[in-house]
Amino acid sequence: MLLTAAVFTFVLLLGNALREILPLLIEGQATFGMVVQAFALLIPFVWVFALPMGMLTATLLVFGRFSADQELTAARASGVSLVSLVTPILILSLLLCGISALVNLEIAPRCRVAYNSLRYDLKAVLANVQLPAGRPIKEFQGYIIYIGKNRKQNLEDVLIYVLEGDTVQTKLNAPRGSIEIDTPNQRMVLRLYDVKIIDFANNLVGSAGEWPIALDLKQKSPEKTGIRDMTFSELQRELRDLESRINLPPAMPQTPPQERLARVRELDRHAKDITERIRVQIHRQMAFSFACFGFTLVGIPLGIRVHRRETNVGVAIALILVLIYYGLIVAGESLSARPEFAPHLLVWLPNFIFQAIGVVLLWRANRGL
Repeated sequence: MLLTAAVFTFVLLLGNALREILPLLIEGQATFGMVVQAFALLIPFVWVFALPMGMLTATLLVFGRFSADQELTAARASGVSLVSLVTPILILSLLLCGISALVNLEIAPRCRVAYNSLRYDLKAVLANVQLPAGRPIKEFQGYIIYIGKNRKQNLEDVLIYVLEGDTVQTKLNAPRGSIEIDTPNQRMVLRLYDVKIIDFANNLVGSAGEWPIALDLKQKSPEKTGIRDMTFSELQRELRDLESRINLPPAMPQTPPQERLARVRELDRHAKDITERIRVQIHRQMAFSFACFGFTLVGIPLGIRVHRRETNVGVAIALILVLIYYGLIVAGESLSARPEFAPHLLVWLPNFIFQAIGVVLLWRANRGL
């Protein structure tokens, strides 16, 4: 189970951090430490999917070989039933459901928010690092910067005006310069060499061999966490706040009664749509937590029925079952805008289907059918 969960975790990471972070490492725009941090933050998020998939695959592989090697026949001949053999594994699956609940409801959303913040900050740095040549740069408060040429962060013909309000206080002119990026602190150090300095405030003229200027790259982060990245407690709090505002008319004293009523109804519909999406997300997080138990109930009898030792057969069956399970989940989520279908309850349907089928198949396998 640990091996299969690790494999699925790595595969799922390929589609996230490798696509978004590794290219920046190769280009020298991100440090190795940032890549490691991004991977660490994404692991709990992908475990939402990797842990149930790993449990299902491990169950199919173990019981496929268990049946193919005639060990089940030997156990039955010794008077040991299949139910007594699989009871510890069912208990393990329930324990994994508890771990999944902790990860799904609290740890994974927090890690996902931290990962998005890291990626956003990195993009903000990179957006500001590209100092264009040939035009004034006014993005940094207190400075106007002109660059003649920018050759991979090696600058030529740099002219900088230091402002106080709208007044130029100091003029810096350098034939060359360089850029150093301090990504963790969101700063860029612009180093000028052989600088000529004119201080207009004090009527002074001077020069310096090196003149560092620290530019702040911090930008405003995303204002609000998305619904899919909220923890269970945050979703519940958001749901309570929205429900308390529904049917409370906003203050519109100058609005005609008919227009006010139409506006209130429109706001109510919008709030109810958001409320239903939040309710679906709450139930989705909880439903995902019980995937390990349903997968185990189905995987044990299926592994016995397949009666194969080959690993690729077990992995193929596991992938098919996972696609069916998550396909049903996605179908339920797609109806979040149709509250009349109770989509927050439909996301539980895959669990009920898998557990019901698993119980029937396990009962039949226990009787030797």
